[in-house]
Amino acid sequence: MPRPLPRPGLRPRAIVFDLDGTLVDSLPDIVGSFQDAFTELGLTPPAAEAVRGRVGLPLDAMYADFAPTERIAALVDAYRRIYPQRFTRTSRPFPGVPEMLAELRGHGFLLAVATTKRSDMATRFVAAMGLTEALDHVQGTDGFPHKPAPDVVHRALAALDADGTWMVGDTTHDVGAGKAAGLATFAVTWGTHDAEALAEAAPDRLEPDLATLVEAVLG
Repeated sequence: MPRPLPRPGLRPRAIVFDLDGTLVDSLPDIVGSFQDAFTELGLTPPAAEAVRGRVGLPLDAMYADFAPTERIAALVDAYRRIYPQRFTRTSRPFPGVPEMLAELRGHGFLLAVATTKRSDMATRFVAAMGLTEALDHVQGTDGFPHKPAPDVVHRALAALDADGTWMVGDTTHDVGAGKAAGLATFAVTWGTHDAEALAEAAPDRLEPDLATLVEAVLG
């Protein structure tokens, strides 16, 4: 899909999205891979609900909550072997996401992903979900501070040479990163963090899904 036409004399406007739990319903594959790494190493995996609340953090930080320090590196390595083998088992874009992205494109916005996944894996995942042509840039977190630091958001916007408008995500980390980057924030509860946790982060909009995002963006 071609990029939107630029506005004469103005920088393009961009919307930045988290990926997992925001655009794509991927938590079962992430949590299952996380648990399978424990099993592979002969360790007892934590409960799925306990893992779910940590999704969105870097892998080593996630594993640090459930395993001794000396096993974390091995668990991370195991996850990175396992996840690419099952990352499309159940993961699918949430209902209406491709249509919503197309509508935003039609209003002249550039669209970027800013995720804690590494860029190579994020790009593979976006392609597997059929969303490559719907997005203008996929930015992973590659050796720099993760959300809620704003670095991944800034890098996504720099890659587009655009002004950010909204950060859209499903975790308090996404809300924090968007605020730190100076963007308005739209949080959805169909992903990782529940409405109560997200409300404490005080996003500009808190919704059950992305149905009202276009309305919010157009103001």
